Amino acid sequence: MLRACTVDELPPGESVRIAGPEPIAVFNADGELYAIGDTCSHQDASLADGWLEGCFVECPLHAALFDLRTGMPSCLPAKQPVRTYDLHVADGVIYVLAEATEHLENTGDAA
Repeated sequence: MLRACTVDELPPGESVRIAGPEPIAVFNADGELYAIGDTCSHQDASLADGWLEGCFVECPLHAALFDLRTGMPSCLPAKQPVRTYDLHVADGVIYVLAEATEHLENTGDAA
């Protein structure tokens, strides 16, 4: 588990970036906590620097929207999802579980 911050350090509408080989952004969307891969799948931009709109974050570079619940983009120019991560809160501290949940685009091909 990676320590993100305390609950008090992440008020509603704010985000925090956890640096690392694969940076992670943690968001407080109206009291709901979410963690996703911090780098936009369209171009190298920090989603933690984006704007929250409900449970979506808008990339600050080209305005692609990502669903914080699934990591899926909802508009162009992004076409690929970002990773999502499970969170755990213990004693007022937010932790991100190291294992990411991959969301694969449905191509319509049968396996």
